[in-house]
Amino acid sequence: MMAAIQSAACGNEVFLLEKNEKLGKKLFITGKGRCNVTNACDISDLFSNVVSNSKFLYSAFYSFSNENVMQFFESVGVPLKIERGQRVFPVSDKSSDIMRALAQECERKRVHVCFHHTVRRLIITDKRIKGVVLADGKKMTADKVIVATGGKTYSSTGSAGDGYDMAGQCGHTIQPIRAGLTGWVSSDGTGKQLQGLTLKNVRTRITTPDNTKKTLYEGFGELLFTHYGVSGPLMLTASSLLGDRLQEQPLLLHIDLKPALSREKLDRRLVDDFSSAMNSEIKNACRHLLPKSMLSAVLHRAEIDSKVKINQITKDTRLKLVDTIKDYTLPLEQLRDIEEAIVTRGGVDVTQVDSSTMESKLISGLFFAGEVLDLDALTGGFNLQIAWSTGYLAGMEF
Repeated sequence: MMAAIQSAACGNEVFLLEKNEKLGKKLFITGKGRCNVTNACDISDLFSNVVSNSKFLYSAFYSFSNENVMQFFESVGVPLKIERGQRVFPVSDKSSDIMRALAQECERKRVHVCFHHTVRRLIITDKRIKGVVLADGKKMTADKVIVATGGKTYSSTGSAGDGYDMAGQCGHTIQPIRAGLTGWVSSDGTGKQLQGLTLKNVRTRITTPDNTKKTLYEGFGELLFTHYGVSGPLMLTASSLLGDRLQEQPLLLHIDLKPALSREKLDRRLVDDFSSAMNSEIKNACRHLLPKSMLSAVLHRAEIDSKVKINQITKDTRLKLVDTIKDYTLPLEQLRDIEEAIVTRGGVDVTQVDSSTMESKLISGLFFAGEVLDLDALTGGFNLQIAWSTGYLAGMEF
């Protein structure tokens, strides 16, 4: 939609070919239905939050920056607000407002929106684009074509990887497709036991499972236990940064459940809590220390009977409890299926695309924009910024 709007603004007759019955089905579910439009950070921070091929986006981000994105949506009648982490949302908290504004802008710019039009392949003659062939065999001629089909996540919204097939048919290299910003699978049962529990303000480390325990990632924030393992903001970020490493070997997650307290201070707190509850069971004496289900898991991991009386707890047992709270571990074996991922990693090799125009270096008149390219970023509005910027640049070059 952004590419179509910009191309039409440049005076071109534009046909937007949409396989669905309406526009923006994937956009509708972004940001849990609120649509995290972009991030209001300094433009240099946009690049630092891109995981794959950030340098390729130099022209795109500077041609249509996060400030430009905000100005655009404000100008088409969508008031925006900035929340924690500089995340930008519509004031209404409705992604439908973003979709509606884009659709209305397409209409104002006289874009021909063609629903139920599935493209099967590109028409190419002498390394120049000539149009597209639809699923019903109909041909549509065009001087230029922008492939903005998205990735392969949430295929029910239309993102089924069609763009990769189109690009591959004309000689483009497709970098391996894999999940980004997704949950981690752990088979030790912890996730199922603690399913639904959210831990806020915890510190995490992901290490190699060997004796060296080499730290590969550290983060602070929110973590969610699921039936399959772990998810939440911390783990989503880690999945994009370490997903490739996980293909080489399983990894180990370390959770510091009380990062504000050193081991010594946590031990002193336990001593104080225990001294006033010597005849209580440990599960009751520690009830304010951790969420109930987490406390049960920690006591089990520390091999402490939850019903043991405080007056029976030895110093060694207490220190073992401290160690378990400060370093609760679980194995990470694989990422969840790409269907559940927020973004697709991999895609059209950006070395075969002109970063200043988004035009193919192999086929004249063929452009790419958005997630179909080998570009992905962390959470916080950065992936949509990539979509807006590359779409704008691709449309601008008509």
